[in-house]
Amino acid sequence: MDLDDQFYRSLLENIRDGVYFLDPSRKITYWNRGAERLTGFRPEEVIDCYCREDVLEHTDEKGLRLCDAALCPAAKTLEDGKEREEILYFRHKDGHRVPVQARISPLRDASGTMRGVVHIFSDASSTLANLQTIEELRALSLLDPLTGVGNRRFGEMSLDERLKEMDRYGWPFGALFIDLDDFKAVNDPYGHETGDRLLKMTAATLRGSLRAYDTVSRWGGEEFLVLVINVDQDRLFRVGEKLRLLVAQSGLKTDLGRLTCTVSIGGTLAAPSDTPEGLVARADSLMYRAKAEGKNRVVVS
Repeated sequence: MDLDDQFYRSLLENIRDGVYFLDPSRKITYWNRGAERLTGFRPEEVIDCYCREDVLEHTDEKGLRLCDAALCPAAKTLEDGKEREEILYFRHKDGHRVPVQARISPLRDASGTMRGVVHIFSDASSTLANLQTIEELRALSLLDPLTGVGNRRFGEMSLDERLKEMDRYGWPFGALFIDLDDFKAVNDPYGHETGDRLLKMTAATLRGSLRAYDTVSRWGGEEFLVLVINVDQDRLFRVGEKLRLLVAQSGLKTDLGRLTCTVSIGGTLAAPSDTPEGLVARADSLMYRAKAEGKNRVVVS
């Protein structure tokens, strides 16, 4: 490597954004420290792998896998030479889905021949705001120690505050009550440690897929409560459906193979006459309706 190569490699290794190169066959040929930080995958785990293999498994916000050549942004850029910028969701090494702002650009040599593409991506989940919130919750004993999201006390306080805001200012909000499907069946073959990893994976996917001002808390066991502000019924359903799809596209690697899970979600808009208990009970009832209708679905009413 000459001096210029070393200089530019050093620049790439010290930027916070993730950067990786794909050759014309979509094989990964370079992976910087930023990519490792954002994905959890070390260079030796991904270099010489093809992006369409079981690595990042990009999806859109609807959970549609983009690894097929007809859908893959990198494959499209390799075909037409155009730069693209999109919000994508990749699978972290720990299994959860992470939203990223991605820019895919063609790599050409001095003669103009396409030599591959460069994929530059950054965290799109309001990371700094989330980290600050986590530290505040930890200081106030409002953080669930296993999953890293708010605990039930935090959920109750957030719900009470949203109801007061609706009464005072007329600000609408909705509640999504989320329960992992068939979670108890995981512990027998896989063990409680894997069950805990599945809960952490699900919580991280939920947290990373919400706006900074929406909240998620672990209500108990395998149940989570998400509060979504400034929504109507249609928007609440779309948020629930997005969360459902992204959880279903997450997965853990275990000794027994890849472990995935689904969730059933009940959603309801808050009414001026609601109490915290009544609103949660209504969302909980709709969640059980989703399970009765076949699980892995969203019911909003």
